[in-house]
Amino acid sequence: MVVVIAHWAEHLAQAYQIYVLGWPVHHALGVLGMPFPWLVHSEWLHYGYALVMLAGLVLLRPGMTGRARTWWTVALWIQVWHHFEHLLLLLQALTGHHLAGRPVPTSLVQLLVPRVELHLFYNAVVFVPMVVAVVLRRRSALVPA
Repeated sequence: MVVVIAHWAEHLAQAYQIYVLGWPVHHALGVLGMPFPWLVHSEWLHYGYALVMLAGLVLLRPGMTGRARTWWTVALWIQVWHHFEHLLLLLQALTGHHLAGRPVPTSLVQLLVPRVELHLFYNAVVFVPMVVAVVLRRRSALVPA
């Protein structure tokens, strides 16, 4: 969860830089991107994070039971899609062939929603069911048998 929250902080910082400070999107690099701008532009980094998240959701799933497992599974399937989108972005970056003739790697949903907003959305729709699952799991662990 620490890694997930740190990732959230990066996206929220980037959104703050764009919508509150009025920075252009290409200058809004989040917290780590300010000293290390190549991080924000590395599809390998984004793909790696999506893969680690997917692996974590798969590995921790057996520990979830009942309703917690249902919520965790929802987060897992959304992350499967998010991982697919990052794989598509990575393949475009590696090959130089971009979706719909765009000048930069573009995911499927990004054809409709800008990347900054899309990643805030993806973070939310994976994070919320994860939190619900963790809360439900903790509650079930506190209930005496």
